[in-house]
Amino acid sequence: MKTLQLLISKSVAGAIMFLSIALILAGCDRKAARTSAGNEGGRKKVVGFAQMENNGPWRIAETKSMRDEAAKRGYELVATDAQTQTSKQISDVEDMVARKVEAIFLAPREFEGLDGALAVAKQAKIPVFLIDREAAGTPGQDYVTFIGSNFVEEGRRVGEWTVKNTNGAAGIIILEGTAGSSVALDRNKGFLAAIKSSPDMKILASQPADFARATGQKVMENLIQAHGKKITVVYTHNDEMALGAIQALKAAGMNPGKAVKVVSVDGQKSALEAIIAGDLNVTVECNPRFGPIAFDTYEKYLRGEQIPPKIIVPDKFFDSSNAAQFVAEAY
Repeated sequence: MKTLQLLISKSVAGAIMFLSIALILAGCDRKAARTSAGNEGGRKKVVGFAQMENNGPWRIAETKSMRDEAAKRGYELVATDAQTQTSKQISDVEDMVARKVEAIFLAPREFEGLDGALAVAKQAKIPVFLIDREAAGTPGQDYVTFIGSNFVEEGRRVGEWTVKNTNGAAGIIILEGTAGSSVALDRNKGFLAAIKSSPDMKILASQPADFARATGQKVMENLIQAHGKKITVVYTHNDEMALGAIQALKAAGMNPGKAVKVVSVDGQKSALEAIIAGDLNVTVECNPRFGPIAFDTYEKYLRGEQIPPKIIVPDKFFDSSNAAQFVAEAY
């Protein structure tokens, strides 16, 4: 009888212990379910954002978007500023690897030259996501994917508008972005392809102005001295250079937006305001707010989902017909 009572007692104790463990595990599961993707067990995931620079509205808006989205999802974001130096950007990525961040978002300054940094991250098994600009390498091997706009398409859309609105005849100045960057190469490629079949669309000069307003103004001043009234179109690879070119054209009495058509890419607020004022003719949007799609893509990667080699963000086209409609939401 005592043996039977002992067996029953042990069985009850075992059942109670099993139930307690089950309840604890269930509680842990519920806690995990409540934890954001960037916060595991109360510990924030640390991810890096290697920005190329923070000296213009577009870059500032991009960095803010990444910071805001990281905070929203519970990540700790290590953000660096390469200050327009590829060598520093390489060092920034290597520092992130040494810190053992769990992912790196990289906005490449140049297409070439970052292969060493990508290799260091790959060796450390840290996934790299390229945003807004491409870099040499193979998606799925050297980096996970590229997230950004179709830069060739941006240039093509501007070029097609220019051909149509000049009746296929113009003296064109091109202000290029950072030499060697994928965005400058592709925006040029798209524009030149669009005007190729119009032999009276003449390129008078094409010079880098490094995506900067002050540089754009200075380069435009020099080109006005060289080409004067032959200039009837100015195509710039971003709005900051366009705004600088507009100032140079005004100073020379060349009536930008009317006598000289000014066309651009980016879609920043000051550019839309210039369209409304009649100084700028068109700009194709290149949205800098990459935070949501960048972190969505990273979290899909963490879940083991298939990530495409390129994720293209759709962009709007702004001219006098819709600039006022969108100016309030522009960056």
